Amino acid sequence: MTDPSDKARVRFGAHADAYVTSETHANGGDLELLLSLAAVKPGESALDVATGGGHVALALVRAGARVTAIDLTPQMLEVAAANLAEHGATARFVEGSADALPFADESFDVVTCRIAAHHFPDPAAFFSEAARVLGQHGRLAFQDQALPDDPGAAHAIEAFERLRDPSHVGAQSVANWLALVAAAGLEVEAHTTVEKQHDFAEWCERQGCSAEVVSTLTMLAAGLGPAATQWLDPQWTHGARGRVLTAFTNRHVVLLARKIAD
Repeated sequence: MTDPSDKARVRFGAHADAYVTSETHANGGDLELLLSLAAVKPGESALDVATGGGHVALALVRAGARVTAIDLTPQMLEVAAANLAEHGATARFVEGSADALPFADESFDVVTCRIAAHHFPDPAAFFSEAARVLGQHGRLAFQDQALPDDPGAAHAIEAFERLRDPSHVGAQSVANWLALVAAAGLEVEAHTTVEKQHDFAEWCERQGCSAEVVSTLTMLAAGLGPAATQWLDPQWTHGARGRVLTAFTNRHVVLLARKIAD
């Protein structure tokens, strides 16, 4: 299987429930920051792209928005709908691709996309589509993994991510994310970088990693160069068979961009 979209459907279809219960997706200061930047007002129309477990969609509904949630994976849409229903919330759920959004021009006041774009085969197309479906002065609230500027460190971190999840297409440096947003005709109004620490065992379990993959990931983390080690900040403890990787940190860019008026 070589098509990135097919890989994503298979991987996330098999592990959809884990993304509803994942604390790193359901909660955190980064989610609060994204929502604060989006500043959704009651009655606004909002599109949550690659909704996953539906955590952003739920927060948008709670803010009073009329929410449409789109995802490539049918199982994700099912668990997201169930997640919202469990909290007494409703939204419109649509199966579709981020790079070909099935909506008319200027359909939404707000577009959100959180921790998903590193799976997109063509992130530039996503940003162009986001700009297309946003109304005049509409805004995009976006979050995704950021890579260090050092090419060697970036390559090592991408290898670490892709071994755990083969549907990982590619993250970008902060500068590259900002450039992609600007190229789509969106004006970045605010951006920051946040750190997200991950429990290594839970991170592997969420994607159903085999013992062999867990072992190889541990060896990769132990063999990182100085720049990648500083970026990933692996945390270790001593076990019966030697050092055990317990946690690591990745960096995310969180930004707000607005559609430039014609």
